[in-house]
Amino acid sequence: MNQIINQIVEFLQQGIAWIFNFFKLIWTWSFGQIIAIFQSDWQSLPIWKIVILVLVVIGIVYVLYKAVRELWDAAEKILKAFIGLLGVLVTILPYILVAGLIAFGGSWIIQNVNF
Repeated sequence: MNQIINQIVEFLQQGIAWIFNFFKLIWTWSFGQIIAIFQSDWQSLPIWKIVILVLVVIGIVYVLYKAVRELWDAAEKILKAFIGLLGVLVTILPYILVAGLIAFGGSWIIQNVNF
């Protein structure tokens, strides 16, 4: 049983590592392209290419704004979930304490009471 759990955990770790490596690849490529567009020689371009370049920059800014908004919303949800988890942990603490007291009492009776 322990081996199956270890294999599942290892599979999950490999999957998460693959996802983050893929994310890193996309992130690196995308920002390389964004940096390249800003390093263009704007002065030597004809006016129609400058207009296209401005439209591209506006598109980049819009898409990055949407990405930041999504990231902010996700961070809010994660924080709310963490606070909810802490609330649940505090709520169940008395039950855990009572279970420990029952175990302690049962153990004391088993070890010390003789009929």
